[in-house]
Amino acid sequence: MNRERSRDLYDRALSVLPGGVNSAVRAAPQPYPTFIERGDGGHVVDTDGNRLVDWVMGLGPMLMGHDMPDSVRAAIQSHASEGPMYGMPTEVEVEHAEFVCRHVPSVEMLRFVNSGTEATVSAVRLARAVTERNKIVVMQGGYHGAQESTLVEGDVDHPRPSTSGIPQSFAKHTLPVPFNDETAMHEVFEAHGDDIAGVLIEPVQANMGIVTPEAGYHEAVADLCDEHGALLVWDEVITGFRVGGPQCAQGKYGVDPDISTFGKIIGGGYPVGAIGGKTEYIEQFAPSGDVFQAGTFSGHPVTMAAGLETLRFCAEEGVHDHVNDLGRQLREGLTEVVADQAPGYTVTGLDSMFKLVFTRADGSPQSECCANGCRQDPSCDRYDACPKRGTDTTRAATDRYARIFRPRMREEGVLVSQNQYECNFVSWGHTAEDVERTLEAYKNCL
Repeated sequence: MNRERSRDLYDRALSVLPGGVNSAVRAAPQPYPTFIERGDGGHVVDTDGNRLVDWVMGLGPMLMGHDMPDSVRAAIQSHASEGPMYGMPTEVEVEHAEFVCRHVPSVEMLRFVNSGTEATVSAVRLARAVTERNKIVVMQGGYHGAQESTLVEGDVDHPRPSTSGIPQSFAKHTLPVPFNDETAMHEVFEAHGDDIAGVLIEPVQANMGIVTPEAGYHEAVADLCDEHGALLVWDEVITGFRVGGPQCAQGKYGVDPDISTFGKIIGGGYPVGAIGGKTEYIEQFAPSGDVFQAGTFSGHPVTMAAGLETLRFCAEEGVHDHVNDLGRQLREGLTEVVADQAPGYTVTGLDSMFKLVFTRADGSPQSECCANGCRQDPSCDRYDACPKRGTDTTRAATDRYARIFRPRMREEGVLVSQNQYECNFVSWGHTAEDVERTLEAYKNCL
């Protein structure tokens, strides 16, 4: 496969962009990124003219794929032609907020922002203001954007910044605990309950191999928050409007968070973030409350139109049924491939998300009970060896994925996530033929 133009563009980019990219994960592919010229349904065409099945889907926002329905395209063009933005309110942002509040169980009020990171930053600030406490509990291996309060690693007793540029004095207010560990959550509340403002948690750890919760885990965390007066903050930047359909993951799991953060799909492929939740909390944002939060581009009319019309189309046209069915086909097909060729590996995912984690498990492959992606089912023969938290993925064969497997998949005409940790996403633009081609590529590349 010819990739000369991608190589040349990367060479040029290294002179003017740090690492040749504008987001760190884009530099992960070996030996250099694939530069994209355009999208087409469930495919992309790179700058060398190669057509590739695309399971990256913009790292999640492109639920519709790369071809917008006519209604979405018309709404975007209408608002773009009337002027880029105004710095004043518009009707479409009200309509978008009304749609979200009608469909997401916990959301009574919403504040739109410009990215998932901005949403989680604002949610943490709000939780601290509401409770008048400082400490935030996060999950080890979780990801909540490029913000100081959550770029923290270590454990409860020894939290430390996970990147240079963050003072240790910031990290002391963050308490990292293992995902799916009720005992650890009880212990952190026993030790720090009076100081915990909130628990910031992803319904599914989707940046670290797709780790699903064990039965009862989210309910136990919610009960502890209620008992100690802390706020439960669900980060649905990835899962929002992808897992659980219009009700999001909180509807699927039956959990009622105090605050939720959104991004990606809620903007229809344009830059966006949002903080939603109970009115008593969200209305504490300025100007109705004392928690300052503002943004020049927040509620941008083009983004609002794209997000609203995307969600309307999904609700009316059965988009989630289509993408979830293809996701199931991929996971079931991968389970068969892995059982034959790499029984130590683990198929994970749910709804329209899928991943093959290069675990180093011994013994039997995944059982029939987990044939459609790992569900933390104790009856599975591989239960003890499957990832229970995102940090388990770091012990997988990450170099093999990056240096051998992903480049071979690209040569087969299939783009999968840039590294072992990121998720793969199904879109409305994908077809059964794309699934078949992808499964065949896995057979050839594992």
